[in-house]
Amino acid sequence: MNNLKRILDIIFSLCALIILSPIFLGLYILIKFKLGSPVIFKQERVGIKNRVFTMYKFRTMNDLKDDKNNLLPDYLRLTKFGKIIRSLSLDELPELFNILKGDMSLIGPRPLLVEYLKLYDGEQIRRHDVLPGLTGFAQINGRNNLKWSEKFKLDVWYVDNWSLKLDIKIFFLTIYKVLKREGISGAGEITVSKFTGLN
Repeated sequence: MNNLKRILDIIFSLCALIILSPIFLGLYILIKFKLGSPVIFKQERVGIKNRVFTMYKFRTMNDLKDDKNNLLPDYLRLTKFGKIIRSLSLDELPELFNILKGDMSLIGPRPLLVEYLKLYDGEQIRRHDVLPGLTGFAQINGRNNLKWSEKFKLDVWYVDNWSLKLDIKIFFLTIYKVLKREGISGAGEITVSKFTGLN
C-alpha cells in the first residue's frame, strides 16, 4: 500500500503543478512585486525517520529589521497580502515539489522545525515514522487551534491507523476546511506559537 500511496502522490503532484501553473505564475509575480526576492521561502524541516529536508513555501513576510539588524517578530513582518495568501493556504503550493521529490506526501503529519526534535517525547517522535504531508489528520481536526500535545496525539493516531480510505477522507475534508478558512492561526495569534516541549 505504501508503494500505491507514493504512486498516487507522484500523479497528484504532477497534475496539480500542471493545472495550477497559471496560479503559480500569478503568485510569483505578485509576491515579487509586493515583497521582493526571494519569492520562495526555504526552510529545513524534519521528515520520515528524522531526516532533514528543505521545504518550499511562497514567501508571506517582509524582511523588516530592528536597529540591531535583527528580524522583527513574525506578527510585524506578516503583511496584509501575506495574510490573504495564508488564509487561502496558497503559500503551501510549492510543497508540491517536495511531494514530487519524495520529501513529503500529500497526506501525513505536517513537517515541523528541526529545533523541535530534541523536545519530543518517545511517543510524539513517532510522527516521523511516515512521510510528512501537505495536509494531515490534525489539520482537519482543529489545525492551529489545537495545543501542540493534541496535534501530536492526532499525528501518532494517523501513523497507527493509516489507510487509503483515511487519506481520501482527509483530502476532501481539507478542501472543506480551506474554503472555510478554519484554524489558520492559534486563538489570538497571528502565526503559530512555537513548540517548547511544555505545550
